[in-house]
Amino acid sequence: MRILQINSVVNSGSTGRIAEDIGRVALDKGHKSFIAYGRGVRPSQSKLLKIGHQKDFYFHGLKTILLDRHGFGSVQATKKLIKEIKKINPDVIGLHNLHGYYINIELLFEFLAETNIPVLWTLFDCWAFTGHCSYFDDINCTKWKTHCKKCPKPNAYPSSYFIDNSRKNFRDKKRLFTSPENLELVVHSKWLADLVKESFLKNIKIHIIHSGIDVDIFQPMKSGLDRKYNLSGKNIILGCAAPWSQRKGFEDFIRLRKYLNSDYVVVLIGLNKKQIKSLPDGIIGIERTESVKELAKWYSRADVFVNPTYSDNFPTTNLEALACGTPVITYNTGGSPEAVDEQTGKVVEKGDMEGLKTAIEQIL
Repeated sequence: MRILQINSVVNSGSTGRIAEDIGRVALDKGHKSFIAYGRGVRPSQSKLLKIGHQKDFYFHGLKTILLDRHGFGSVQATKKLIKEIKKINPDVIGLHNLHGYYINIELLFEFLAETNIPVLWTLFDCWAFTGHCSYFDDINCTKWKTHCKKCPKPNAYPSSYFIDNSRKNFRDKKRLFTSPENLELVVHSKWLADLVKESFLKNIKIHIIHSGIDVDIFQPMKSGLDRKYNLSGKNIILGCAAPWSQRKGFEDFIRLRKYLNSDYVVVLIGLNKKQIKSLPDGIIGIERTESVKELAKWYSRADVFVNPTYSDNFPTTNLEALACGTPVITYNTGGSPEAVDEQTGKVVEKGDMEGLKTAIEQIL
C-alpha cells in the first residue's frame, strides 16, 4: 500500500513524531510511506514532500492576521501538492494538523471529495469545528455548537487583529469538512470525542485511539545531569512544552516557584531565549530540543512532571514522563487527566497554586 500523510511539521513535536512513527510502522510492514509537510527540516524514514516555501508561509500568516481566513491561503502550494498526490496515487491519506499557515483547506477538501481515496483525519484540538480558535474551554464558549460569530478570542491562535470572519470560516469549514464520503476521524481523548459529537462533524465515524510513544526511547535511565546542572540532592520539578505560553502554564510555574523552598529546582524545557532571561532564581530554563534521548534523561531525573496546561487534548508529554517512571501532576484540563490515575499522579484544578504545592509534596 501507498500511505500519504499530511502535517504541518515532520518528525518534530508531538504531531510530527506521531506522523513519523506511523510512517515507520508502515515501512516495517512493507508499505510505502510519504509525508507531506509545511515547514521545518528534519530527517525522516518516509519519503518527504515539502509544501510551499517560506514566502508562502508569511503570506498565509498575513492573510490570517488581516482577514481572519486561516486555512484559506497557500493556493499555489496546495495546487502543487494535489498534483503530487495524483502522481503518488495513495491507497489511503492520513491528515493531521491542517492549521499552521501552509495549506488551503478548500482546495484540499474539494479534491478529497472528488476522489474515492479513504481519508483518516486525526484531530489534535478543536480548530476543525470552530470559526477561529483551536481551544475554547478556557472561556467556556459554546458558539461552535450552533454557529460561530463575533468571536470572543480573535487574538488567540491563529491570531487575527482586524476582521472577524469566524461566521464565514465556520460555514466554509462545515461545508468542506463534511463533503468527503470516505472520511473518518481519529481523536486521542474521550474529552475531544465528546466535543466532536456535539459539533457539525457528529455524523462522521470517529475512533478514540489514545496517543502512543516509543517506550524503547522513553524509559527510566541514568541521566548524568546532576553534575552538569549542579542538581545533587535537589528535588526536580520538570515542565516541558514548545512553545511556552500562558495556555501551557508558563506564568504558573513562575508563581509556583514562590511557594517552594530551596530544596526544589524547577526545570523548564522548550523556552525561548527571552523567556530564559526572565526566569527567577530556582528555575533552570532550557531551549527546545529535538533530541528525544535528552528529553528521556530529564524525565528520568525529575521527581515529578508538572503540566499546568489550561487547554489541551491528550498531551504526549504526560505519557513520556510516565514511561520514564516519573509521576505526573496536571490541571483538570481537556483530556490531560485521562493519562493519570491514583497510582501515577494527581489532578489539580486550574490555577490552584496551593493545590499544586500540596500535590508535589504528597508525591515526593
